[in-house]
Order: sequence, then C-alpha cells, then structure tokens
Amino acid sequence: MNKKLYVGNLLYEVNDEDLKNQFAAAGSVVTATVIKFRDSGRSKGFGFVEMGTEEEAKKAIEMFHQQDFKGRKLVVSEARPPKENNMGQAETASPVEEQPQA
Repeated sequence: MNKKLYVGNLLYEVNDEDLKNQFAAAGSVVTATVIKFRDSGRSKGFGFVEMGTEEEAKKAIEMFHQQDFKGRKLVVSEARPPKENNMGQAETASPVEEQPQA
C-alpha cells in the first residue's frame, strides 16, 4: 500500500492545516495539501495526505472514508502516481479506483 492518500469531497474552505489536523488522529502526517486552481488560488475540493507509514495510511482510510468532515462525507483512498498528459507534464494524481472506459 502507498502512504499517499487521495482525499475528495472537501469543502472549498478547508485548508492544508485543517486536513493535517484531521488526519493526525490516524498517525503521523508527513504532508497534507489541498489542491488549488493556479489562477484563482481557490480549492478544487480535493487534496492529498501522506502518512508516516503504510499502516497509518490504511488506518486513515478505515477511519475517514465516508465519514463526516465539516458537513461533507470524505472520499479517502490510496492515491495513484501522477500520469503524464500529452504534453509530457505530470498531471495531478487521482484515486486508485478505475474510471469507466468510454
């Protein structure tokens, strides 16, 4: 298991510190980052949390997936590595769950 987690369905008002404080209940938080639009700085409603160990990451998923955080049910899963877009740049990582193919 990866130590980096995808956290979705965040309120736009949630910041990095809020995310870090929430996930600290599951163990040591290495990083907590809310992803923002470059032009406006507004939250995109998701972020990533890196836990200290794989066990802590698993515990965080068990503790927080589909649980209320500031009035919203969180989506917490193992993060996938970023994939490159057609311009050779890494895109933001996303949840492990596979998206349906068209």
